[in-house]
Amino acid sequence: MKHLYETDPEFMERLEYFCEEVQKEEGQQLDDVTRYMAILSTLIGCQGVDAYQSVLPEALDKGLTPVMVKEIVYQSTDYVGIGRMLPFLMATNEIFRERNIAMPLEGQATTTLEDRLEKGAQAQVDIFGEGMKEFWKKGHINRWLAANCFGDYYTRKGLDYKQRELITFCFLAAQGGCEPQLTSHAAGNMRIGNDKEFLIRVISQCLPYIGYPRSLNALTCVNKAAEND
Repeated sequence: MKHLYETDPEFMERLEYFCEEVQKEEGQQLDDVTRYMAILSTLIGCQGVDAYQSVLPEALDKGLTPVMVKEIVYQSTDYVGIGRMLPFLMATNEIFRERNIAMPLEGQATTTLEDRLEKGAQAQVDIFGEGMKEFWKKGHINRWLAANCFGDYYTRKGLDYKQRELITFCFLAAQGGCEPQLTSHAAGNMRIGNDKEFLIRVISQCLPYIGYPRSLNALTCVNKAAEND
């Protein structure tokens, strides 16, 4: 994006100022690792691959490990689909190669093809409560959700449940049109310790990357989840 300072200097002046204003807003700040996790997830959700390529080196410099980055990208598969995830995996690999980061990274899987459903269903219970214990039995898509989304990804090492629920919240908020799921995952976040105030800070830090409409929608979902808590 450096060339934009030459072609669009007035725009870049205000954009840079606002991004710094958001980052420094009192009461809305996040630590660097959490902030960059949220921003990278948001950029995947809104399909901002050019901005992702610009931000990823900063994220690595500020403390995100290669494993954390790959886990964010991998988990996005179930929330944006393979077609929209793949450009971000390719961009990540390109930047890793530029930085001489050896690939493949160390494996992070903790499930097998035989126990992924059982362990995925347990992850759902751990995050959302006992009401999810039999949820996977309500149809084949619910079974896939337990085995694939939670069994294949949430059970992996590299990120804990709080971090995984955070990035899911960002995937959903950024792509829009997922308000029922966003409300549900806002509640899931709160249940495991990412409270309302934390989620509002996340929305605040991601606002420059997704704009006001989706940020305001996300805030509404957070407030609704808190009311029903």
